[in-house]
Amino acid sequence: MKKLVSILLLLVQFANAQELALVRKDGKFGYISKSGEFAIQPKYKTAKNFSEGLAAAEDNGKWGFINPKGEWIIPATFDDAKYFDSGICVVSKSKKWVYINAKGEVLVSPETEKVFDFEDGVAFIRQGDKVGLINNKMEVVLEPKFDVIKSFENGYARVASNKLWGIIDSSGKVVVEIKYEEIGNYYKNTTWAKLGEDFGLVTKGNFITVDGADKIWDFKDQDVTYARKNDKIGFINLEGKWIIEPKFDKAKVFVKNLAPAYSGGKWGFINLKGEFVVEPKYNDVEIFSKDGLAPVKESKWGFINESGVVVIPTQYEISSIGFSMFSNDDKGFINGLARVKSGKGWGFIKQDGQVLGDQWFDNAEPFQK
Repeated sequence: MKKLVSILLLLVQFANAQELALVRKDGKFGYISKSGEFAIQPKYKTAKNFSEGLAAAEDNGKWGFINPKGEWIIPATFDDAKYFDSGICVVSKSKKWVYINAKGEVLVSPETEKVFDFEDGVAFIRQGDKVGLINNKMEVVLEPKFDVIKSFENGYARVASNKLWGIIDSSGKVVVEIKYEEIGNYYKNTTWAKLGEDFGLVTKGNFITVDGADKIWDFKDQDVTYARKNDKIGFINLEGKWIIEPKFDKAKVFVKNLAPAYSGGKWGFINLKGEFVVEPKYNDVEIFSKDGLAPVKESKWGFINESGVVVIPTQYEISSIGFSMFSNDDKGFINGLARVKSGKGWGFIKQDGQVLGDQWFDNAEPFQK
């Protein structure tokens, strides 16, 4: 019962945690809220992003964990620390990497030659040249038997055995047979793959060749993705049919029924008919965010809306990753704010172009909780 209560308290803590952004100002690290005010004043020599309501911070050369109020929840006794996932974090103690829980208690893990971070509730274990999985109860859910397991994405991971690829779920169950030379992400029970010399889609265990394709990219937000045929890029659907014939030099995925496409040395945006609705005139572009704005670059970056109107002038640099470990590669607006650089300073802008808190920092990271 006590264990259940502890887990429930942890879940409540994470659910109620405020999103904060790690920033560096005058050489010290602190955290701002989405109001632009400091939730935790810059006072740490080194610190990291929040994850599951806790953030690693350094104190007198040792690492511990603080909550969104800046209170020490786990004392600074570690040599190094990473990020919480599924209630577990990897830390360095006495020159050895170990697992701890949200109370700071060291956990005993199954035998492994390397301690791996948790992702989607599981972590790798390595024994010899084989890799398996453990859960956050430190139980083996998959005995080491694969040569490679890639990072989990939405509960699924690509795996390799004898140089052939398939896909497993987080319980270790094989959901796509391990028999392909290459394989993509798992999206709505479908993945792209290479079988022999053919590229196609695997759906319900069946391989469907995509006519003429010699490369296929991962699905993302919509039921279409881009593929290459005769050095040109077009788009296919989940049935492996070309819905936009290959005619572009480059392209990216559809979001909000708009996709970046490159033609004549410039980038624009096309609709699902393959027609340019934003003419190719930019040096670079990124996909639309859920907020309905897309980064576009002339000499610098700005933002357009779905009608192609420039709503924030091209005057910034953009990047999604600075000094954090988070792999979210969305560049642009995330939940109403975009991380941008102006001159030597990093900060956040709102959708109306206003600078959050009217201040810039030595560096700034995406909001996390």
